[in-house]
Amino acid sequence: MMPALSPTMEKGNIVKWLKREGETVNVGDALCEIETDKAVVTLDSSDDGVLAKIMVEEGTKDVILGSLIALLVAEGEDWKQVEIPVQTGPPSPTQTVSAPKEPAAPQAPVSIKVQHLTSKREIRLSPAARQILETHGLDPSSTVPTGPRGIFTKEDALNMLKQKDTVTLPRTTASAPVQPPVKSTQAASSTPGYPRPSSPPISIPGQALAPGTFTEIPASNIRQVIARRLTESKTTIPHSYASIDCNIEQVLKMRKQLAKDDIKISVNDFIIKAAAVTLKQMPDVNSTWSNEGPHQLSSIDIAVAVATERGLVTPIVREAATKGIEEISTMVKALAKKAKAGKLLPEEYQGGSFSISNLGMFGISGFSAVINPPQACILAIGQSRQDLTVSEDDKGNPSLNLKDMMTVTLSSDGRVVDDELASQFLENFRLNLENPKRLALF
Repeated sequence: MMPALSPTMEKGNIVKWLKREGETVNVGDALCEIETDKAVVTLDSSDDGVLAKIMVEEGTKDVILGSLIALLVAEGEDWKQVEIPVQTGPPSPTQTVSAPKEPAAPQAPVSIKVQHLTSKREIRLSPAARQILETHGLDPSSTVPTGPRGIFTKEDALNMLKQKDTVTLPRTTASAPVQPPVKSTQAASSTPGYPRPSSPPISIPGQALAPGTFTEIPASNIRQVIARRLTESKTTIPHSYASIDCNIEQVLKMRKQLAKDDIKISVNDFIIKAAAVTLKQMPDVNSTWSNEGPHQLSSIDIAVAVATERGLVTPIVREAATKGIEEISTMVKALAKKAKAGKLLPEEYQGGSFSISNLGMFGISGFSAVINPPQACILAIGQSRQDLTVSEDDKGNPSLNLKDMMTVTLSSDGRVVDDELASQFLENFRLNLENPKRLALF
């Protein structure tokens, strides 16, 4: 059966079968690769036997959990004569597509009815227009609406009322001609040449796109989960935001010193270490939220946002406060590589107590990130920059200096981390980052 390979998985995609029908399978052998809502995971066999029938082919998408995907028989049995059991659960997409269609009933009576119904143009009235029409007994079907998406507006109703008054107005003199009523074709000429339809047009495969059409792009499982979690986060978590500028001159100097010894450390590695040390100093921030309230966590696990073709994933550096900067750098590089290849294991991306998202390498000076529930905080990192500042020497003489600065923004769950606690966290984080020697880096 299609297994649940992550806590939030509802359906999966069969990427590749690693065994073929008729092959012997032992316990622990890799059967197939399944794309979950987080990564591509290998499904291992839990039984010995022969792979008798593949029920869901490679490339099949949105296979519901519990659906039958393959049949195993015991060794020695005739696997070619395997009996396919009747499924009581929801069928997989391939079964739905391959199911024979029943012959369609005659459609002549239905088409006549449809033509009769569609012959009457549906008119959408604004509330003000409806009131005017009902009060004066006017029929809107003789006038072409001028509102967006074919809405009959208040102005349309007033124009009809003026036309009615003009037609019924008595002559004051014998020579005064009666103003003829304005025909619907004249009213239609006042509308735009391309009135907006009541519903947007849909593109037709194989034909050129017409103006105003759109193309529907199917969302992957990961994109769908990201969309749900973003919506959940922004609608259920009271986000608070606070920013602070950090001087990273010492971090850049230490990076150059380490590079001389062929040790390549990124600024983001220092940020992860500084955040972990700050969380150790302030355990109240290292918390998650549940229905019962805040849960303070004993381990400091930093989730690092990594952009992939399938969407944003957050592999986790476990126990980051106890690791050296070089070990953190090695772990982040390995996790990022696996994330982009879709090979992360569930334990490598599930959980985490604090998240970091860095867009500085894309030239972003500062931004606010969305909290990853049930975590209480996420730290957004901007691009480093040089600021011109005035400083004084020991004798009080002012001078202009360039400083390497960076803006970080903390998004915090107001139910767990209030504004005062968030401000204290940012101040301690700034002090730790500006003095990298106090981080016990190695």
